[in-house]
Amino acid sequence: MPKKEILITHSSGVNQRLDIFLSEKIKDLSRSQIKKLVEEDSIKINGQTRKPSYKLKVGDRVRIEYDLPRHQKIKPENIPIDILYKDEHIAVIHKPSGMVVHPGAGVRGETLVNALLHHFPDISEIGPEERPGIVHRLDKETSGVMVVARSLKAYRGLQRQFKQKEVEKQYIGLVWGRMAQKKGEITWSVGRHPKHGERISIKTKKPRSAETRYSVLREYEESTLLELQPITGRTHQIRVHMAAAGHPIIGDNRYGRRKGKIRSPRLFLHACSLKFMHPETKEKVEFSSPLPQDLENILDKQINLLG
Repeated sequence: MPKKEILITHSSGVNQRLDIFLSEKIKDLSRSQIKKLVEEDSIKINGQTRKPSYKLKVGDRVRIEYDLPRHQKIKPENIPIDILYKDEHIAVIHKPSGMVVHPGAGVRGETLVNALLHHFPDISEIGPEERPGIVHRLDKETSGVMVVARSLKAYRGLQRQFKQKEVEKQYIGLVWGRMAQKKGEITWSVGRHPKHGERISIKTKKPRSAETRYSVLREYEESTLLELQPITGRTHQIRVHMAAAGHPIIGDNRYGRRKGKIRSPRLFLHACSLKFMHPETKEKVEFSSPLPQDLENILDKQINLLG
């Protein structure tokens, strides 16, 4: 069931009717469907139910939970995906940058889930309908290795491992500047920004613990290549932590725009390794995904600058 929280600001939604505003914001739902959700108490303003005609005010927090309409149930799409490993219980794939993991507000197709349903039809009954088989996610801009559950036993087992922080995740990221220490950890709590609800920040009224470990792999003229290990799995955690530390990920247009010589066509963040216990065999397994060529090209240019 998709969830969405929207903060009303001077530039977005003020004085609009609740039903009209949401029907414009959430393309999956019509105005009549929005009205029905309001009547069913599935939409709340600052924790309280309101009428569809309610006029939005600055600072209102609109929270909505909804099912995808029946005519928009997720359809399999014949989209090629890079399958690193598969058996009857799990599939391990390389997610490319630019691909959304599952459908949601404003995104109906061409997602990883659409592709997975074509290649692995058996996942359709595993987990929530809008994200079958999905036990963890990567940002749209982030590339790298992901594991998908193909059986209910695997789904529950992998969910437990992620929740208990038993899955070891490693990323490669190129950040602006040079780190003061070769190794370290960042432990700032993160949560929704108090004014910009679509962003995550260390400045939040509802902090959630977050921990990111890093180690320097190589230093360049104006950047540093890091190995990053998120111990927790908060939304945008690595990106927010590095930006807050003064070393945003190169190519991050949301959290860390910087002026410099480096030109990156996308976010330089790649999930390179995933280690977990196979939910059926109980053996420790590890899968890796090499750095994509577009990111390798950026590193080659940094080496040339060093001479």
